Amino acid sequence: MPAPQNSDISPNVPFSKRWLVIQEAKLQLWLAGPLIAVSLLQYSLQVTAVMFVGHLGELELSSASMASSFANVTGFSVLLGMGSALETLCGQAYGAKQYHMLGVHMQKAMLILLAVSIPLSLIWFYTSDILMALHQDHEISAEAGTFNRWMIPSLFAFSLLQCLNRFLQTQNNVFPMMITSGVTAFLHIAVCWGLIFKSGLRNKGAALAISISHWLNVVLVASYVLFSPACKKTWTGFSKQASHDIFSFVKLAISSAVMLCLEYWCFEMVVLLSGLLPNPKLETSVLSISLNTCWMVYTISVGLGSAIRGCGWQNLCVAINFIAYYAVGIPTAVVFAFVLHIGGMGLWMGIICGLVVQLTALVVVNLRTDWNKEVSSGHVLRFTLLIAFCPCLIQFLISGNEGCQSCSEYHLSHRRYDLGNLMRQIKAIFSSVFDRNVLS
Repeated sequence: MPAPQNSDISPNVPFSKRWLVIQEAKLQLWLAGPLIAVSLLQYSLQVTAVMFVGHLGELELSSASMASSFANVTGFSVLLGMGSALETLCGQAYGAKQYHMLGVHMQKAMLILLAVSIPLSLIWFYTSDILMALHQDHEISAEAGTFNRWMIPSLFAFSLLQCLNRFLQTQNNVFPMMITSGVTAFLHIAVCWGLIFKSGLRNKGAALAISISHWLNVVLVASYVLFSPACKKTWTGFSKQASHDIFSFVKLAISSAVMLCLEYWCFEMVVLLSGLLPNPKLETSVLSISLNTCWMVYTISVGLGSAIRGCGWQNLCVAINFIAYYAVGIPTAVVFAFVLHIGGMGLWMGIICGLVVQLTALVVVNLRTDWNKEVSSGHVLRFTLLIAFCPCLIQFLISGNEGCQSCSEYHLSHRRYDLGNLMRQIKAIFSSVFDRNVLS
């Protein structure tokens, strides 16, 4: 069935389900594509630096790998999770047309994440002592500690960058983020080459290069926010409101961080466990390269997840992930690697067992789900959100009035659609979903 044209749409014309799926997929990819690119490009900063360090020797590679894993567990993943709370707060403010509140929420998040970065930086400062206390190789631990000390400035830059990214993302203004991340990743190659090989800093130069590149990205994105007309309504300058209701944001940020960190920490723990194997330099290097490759793929789902919000199964997914990784994956990895003496391959086998459990559980959940009911619920949810954010829709459904021009400009300034046509589509979708004209 061909896609209906604008002039053909009426409340009594049902849509092809296939056409609706295609249109939804196009919209999601349009939003998710740049976010996927941003995730890949920003994560590539660490990967690129470690790749350069790999040319220095086995000790340098294993220590940089250990340091990066430790930094991800104790720093970057925490800030990434806490920063995701802005998606909720800024999204609500933008939908309610409280544009200035996006800037207020961003300032509040910056203050909190910068404050959190201080104790995290202390943890990084004592990386070598902590790793030695965990019975890691002393030589690797000492080098990893030096690496993380030189990377401490990146922690504060990463805090600001997460807030700026969420600020733009909730406005569907994602292409500037992609451009600035691309420029940063390109320049990062030259910075790594100069600091690692030409300056004589070696692996310390790699850590410094990561810090410099993160700060460069912050400067580029912040300059766009400050001077771009696209952010004129959402950024109105510094405000004292940012210091209000701090506790509510912290509570939301902590819950967001816990959900994200559960999955991150499991994979990074494998690198830490590899340091306890008989040949820690080789095992850590191999495991790190494998996991870095794995995480490059995983960032695609991170970007996609920023654009898609599912059926409200977050709590169920957290429970599944916890059981799969921490009740099955890590214990099985320990048994394979240290009890059955399979080594690094055993660690991977344990993670694979956890992934199989996760996959099986998610497949079972999907098979037992009444998707017809979920589709109907999904349309009801979208309809509810539209009513909440667009009073003109209620007017249209009652009187047939196609809404005001200001509302049209607000909702659809980034799409070439007519508001009245969109409303007729919504009415037609409801009629076809419920198999009756419920809105007549």
